[in-house]
Amino acid sequence: MSALAPARPAVAAVTIRPATLGDLDALVALEHAAFSSDRAERRAIRHAIGSPSMSLLVALDGGDTSILVAAATLERRKGSLACRLSSIAVSPGRAGQGLGGIMLDAAEADAKAHGCTTLRLEVRADNGAGIRLYERHGYTRFAVLEEYYEDGMEAWRYEKAL
Repeated sequence: MSALAPARPAVAAVTIRPATLGDLDALVALEHAAFSSDRAERRAIRHAIGSPSMSLLVALDGGDTSILVAAATLERRKGSLACRLSSIAVSPGRAGQGLGGIMLDAAEADAKAHGCTTLRLEVRADNGAGIRLYERHGYTRFAVLEEYYEDGMEAWRYEKAL
């Protein structure tokens, strides 16, 4: 008798688009639901929505596009070919549905569309799910930043050529 592998959850059906000011309340709520510390403030999220050097992408539930289920924030510097992924947030109720990978793919596509050739990011050293996601998508760790987060946790820096 052979054992069956556990079924993997279906990848979520979502619509991805740039954030608008109409998403601000939902983005603030997502930030508070997804992160226990190092949260972006409301004014920083508002700034990201309108900034020409940033992209804030949102994922809306495929069945009800009024429900924001994930977001990704990217930062670019004038004259640099490197882009920084500063955040991927997934609604805790939607964890395990592939939204992190969907948002990472969207972030890479956005970085390429803005002429960037490298995407960099930091991830908490204790964020096993995030580390596995980035490594599965071809990111390579190149630095450790001691006491990077508010609680003293170190960050691992990763990058990928796009």
